[in-house]
Amino acid sequence: MQRIAVVPGSFDPVTLGHIDVIARAAGLYDELHVVVVHNPDKSALLPIAQRVSLIERSIADAGIEGRIVVASWSMGLLVDYCTDVGASVLVKGIRSQLDVAYETPMAIVNRHLAGVETVFLLPDPANAHVSSSLVRQVAALGGDVAPYVPTVVGDYLQAAMTA
Repeated sequence: MQRIAVVPGSFDPVTLGHIDVIARAAGLYDELHVVVVHNPDKSALLPIAQRVSLIERSIADAGIEGRIVVASWSMGLLVDYCTDVGASVLVKGIRSQLDVAYETPMAIVNRHLAGVETVFLLPDPANAHVSSSLVRQVAALGGDVAPYVPTVVGDYLQAAMTA
């Protein structure tokens, strides 16, 4: 039986913390789906198609091996996507107690709705403080985001912010 997992997120933009979680999850599962989800509570900087492209390029540049599918999902529940692809696990990166408090109720509901378990991965300490919203704010104010994002993302943001 194949072990299929989903790493969901807005990835707006993908950070080195996300790439760390993706790399570690790819080593734990036979197939990994990295899914860009639309969050109606957030105002996005990057279009979904651009986020998918940046994730694909970042994974390739990082040399992450394994069966990895990068996709987007904007209709219905995330557990519906999981059911469609045969995934029984959601993988979430947890940076702090605030993330635990936010993610725990969703994990319980996802297990109840579709039998999908949630696995929390702790960040590499070097990335524990990094979030996409922090990267967006630094980039918008002309700061250097290179320490926080894959090179392809930093290049894209720099070009977008100076255009």
